[in-house]
Amino acid sequence: MANQSPQQNTDITRLEIDGKQIVLVGTAHVSRESAELAESVIHEEKPDTVCVELCASRHQSIRNSAQWRQMDIVKVVREKKAFVLLVNMMLTAFQRRIGKKLGVRPGEEMVRALDAAEAAGAGVCLADRDITVTLSRTWRSTSFWNKIKLFFQLLMSMGGIDDIDEQAIEEMKKEDILQSLLSELEKSHPSIRQILIDERDRYLAHRIRHAAGEKIVAVVGAGHVPGISKYLFDDIDPAPLETVPLRGKSLVVLKWLLPLTILLAILAGFFFGGAQTGKSMVFWWVAANAVFAGIGTAAAFGHPLTILSAIGAAPLTSLNPMIAAGWVAGLVEAGLRKPKVGDLEDLSTDILSIRGFWRNKVTRILLVVVFANIGSMVGTFVALPLMARVLGA
Repeated sequence: MANQSPQQNTDITRLEIDGKQIVLVGTAHVSRESAELAESVIHEEKPDTVCVELCASRHQSIRNSAQWRQMDIVKVVREKKAFVLLVNMMLTAFQRRIGKKLGVRPGEEMVRALDAAEAAGAGVCLADRDITVTLSRTWRSTSFWNKIKLFFQLLMSMGGIDDIDEQAIEEMKKEDILQSLLSELEKSHPSIRQILIDERDRYLAHRIRHAAGEKIVAVVGAGHVPGISKYLFDDIDPAPLETVPLRGKSLVVLKWLLPLTILLAILAGFFFGGAQTGKSMVFWWVAANAVFAGIGTAAAFGHPLTILSAIGAAPLTSLNPMIAAGWVAGLVEAGLRKPKVGDLEDLSTDILSIRGFWRNKVTRILLVVVFANIGSMVGTFVALPLMARVLGA
């Protein structure tokens, strides 16, 4: 059973399990006080292991500010990871802008904890689940329209950072920062909380419980402390939490059924309505997909030839579930405006502003992929009723 000792500092929770003493330090991810608390607790407790709410990629991001220079943007587009990378950049930008406003490095409490662990001769455990897995599981669980809401909610949240002060940051300790950003979407899609918070609480609890040594200090976001305290005494299999589930059979069937239905509808137009009806249906299909994909690519400030590639690709890729207009446009943009070393070097500062996202060639390619795909999908939904009207006339 848990043994929780009373504390003067409510940000510290003490638990005992399997003969281990576990000290949970609840922090805000951009807070000077939290950074000082994490450091002082480790110095005082002298633990065998310090667990931090970081995965390997986030740890590298904190320790190596030049990691962006190693990015292969073409590989990202080809592997269909553009949206996940773009969202990850937005989250990074959100934290960095708050930190810049308050004079605190993002993840300062984690940096202090890592440095204090090294000074104390303690081991380090990167206890959080890989951020790519978390975002991919979130992406797979949401509908197309919720994906759009998620993207624009993150984008718009960057504009409200100037209103956040230190008191507001302390209030953010009650929630995970990603959860607070997606709070509105979470209301309409409860499974997002399960992925962002509950699953990670379980994963963190498992990693902390099985960390080496008899005394463990775990530095985590304060919003995770109640869940970790709850799940710490459960036997948890982390393997299912570390995988990105395959798409359900019904979704796969739907992806193929929709283009098949459209093709059959066009054939029906030619057969029952004659050549004029069939041609009109083809026209509306091509026009709607091409126009909206072109508008989306133009909104991302794509190269004129990239816009043309999206216009030409969208009517065809919308009928092929294996490829998307955004991937075609993204690869064309990468070829026409290949990012230079300077773009990669400037990435860490450019992502701090909405204008910078559009200015930097790397993020512009990602925006082209996302906006072209959104445009093509909107074009599909616009085309369907227009085609149905022609067929029914």
